[in-house]
Amino acid sequence: MKSHFQFTNQQRNGIFLLLAIIIVLQCVYAFVDFTKEEAPVNQEELETFRKELDSLHLVEIENSKPKIYPFNPNYITDYKGYTLGMSNEEIDRLHKFRESNKWVNSAEQFQEVTEVSDSLLEAISPYFKFPEWVTNPKPKSNSYNNSFSSSTIKTYAQKIDLNIATASQLQKVYGVGEKLSERIITYRNKYKGGFVADVELMEIYGLSPEVIERMKNDFTVKTPRPIIKYNLNTATRDELVTIKYIDYEVANNILEERALRDGFKSLEELTKVEDFPVKKIEIIKLYLHL
Repeated sequence: MKSHFQFTNQQRNGIFLLLAIIIVLQCVYAFVDFTKEEAPVNQEELETFRKELDSLHLVEIENSKPKIYPFNPNYITDYKGYTLGMSNEEIDRLHKFRESNKWVNSAEQFQEVTEVSDSLLEAISPYFKFPEWVTNPKPKSNSYNNSFSSSTIKTYAQKIDLNIATASQLQKVYGVGEKLSERIITYRNKYKGGFVADVELMEIYGLSPEVIERMKNDFTVKTPRPIIKYNLNTATRDELVTIKYIDYEVANNILEERALRDGFKSLEELTKVEDFPVKKIEIIKLYLHL
């Protein structure tokens, strides 16, 4: 123990100096005020800054909301209706109305069919986009007497070939405007040779059954494009999937149903096939025969 407490003069001086430094530092810490004075705050500028932050936050919230683009209310899906704030019952009423082959042509009729609230209708109706022939119908006039508006049923020879009809000729049919005539020609030009049959008009978005009937009085396909037609009772799966709207799953179901029936007796029996696109059967029938 003695060896721990025996110091030389130099060591003792060092210890005393260290103690003196510690005491001085303790006194400085105890008696010297190191706090800084608070900087003056301009409350008016601070409040302005807070309001700006709040407005930016509100803009960010608004931008994060799902954007609504113009749409045709006749084609509202379950998901679309949910995002718009419609209840399941309101969506089901619309689908039931459409299944009866009827069309909603105004915001008032949409509310009448779906029974949505006034507040919801006011919020979503500005985005409704109806076909041009609904929003901008051509005026009915007794002086409007040309061969295309006549209600007289025309013969095959009197009708114009749908595969060579011009946009101006198509627009003479009541209900066909510039947009619809453009869609008809675009669809026709998509295939080399144009339309196969009049029934393909059903494929064009915006053409209602009523307008199609009026078109068929003035136009018909006289020069159909050549297509391959398959025998429904001998076609293979790979041949069936080349037909529009038939995928591999539907093709397999057709083969299974064909085996169970020992062959189809009519093309209409395709509607009994599981998952078959019944609404497109008229298009599919163009590519099949028995």
